[in-house]
Amino acid sequence: MEHATIFGGFGGQGLLFAGHVLAQAAVIEDRTVSWMPSYGPEMRGGTASCTVIIADHPIGSPIVDNADSVVALNPPSLAKFEPLLVAGGLLILNASLIEAEPGRSDVEVVAIPCSAFARAAGDERFVSIAALGGLIARSAIVRSESIRQALFDIVGGDRPALIEANMAAFNRGYEAAVEATVPSESGSAARRRATVGRA
Repeated sequence: MEHATIFGGFGGQGLLFAGHVLAQAAVIEDRTVSWMPSYGPEMRGGTASCTVIIADHPIGSPIVDNADSVVALNPPSLAKFEPLLVAGGLLILNASLIEAEPGRSDVEVVAIPCSAFARAAGDERFVSIAALGGLIARSAIVRSESIRQALFDIVGGDRPALIEANMAAFNRGYEAAVEATVPSESGSAARRRATVGRA
């Protein structure tokens, strides 16, 4: 098994942190992991991304030409990374910022108001953790328990309030993705779209 995920968004949305948490959760489960961030001097307020590959075997390269899942937190990231999704892949959208409909009809689309969930959890930077919750709910790449342990490992046990705030955002995203309705769409049997409001 090998699963490649691309997180894309504005710098300052915590997407590199979310990728780190996912990678650490995979390490906890004794999986092979590659985590590669990509950003420049425009990071905060500009675009940034990271790629996480999780496998049960050695990973040949951290470069991803075709992703199994994409987390798009802003419109530029949707435009840039949606074409890299494999057919049947998973696209997690931040419905708080992305109003445009994805152009693909051969992938599963889950639109979650991640920014709204982050604000409810107490910090706009939790937006990526809310999206991570949706990703894990739909893909089960790692266990939720491993996400909590990864947060503990990265944040530190002396900051329990921060861990719980992150988990609150994660759980909101997770529950929204699980509870999302999947309406039938005529002429698009391969496409499943789950939308959980916009805020």
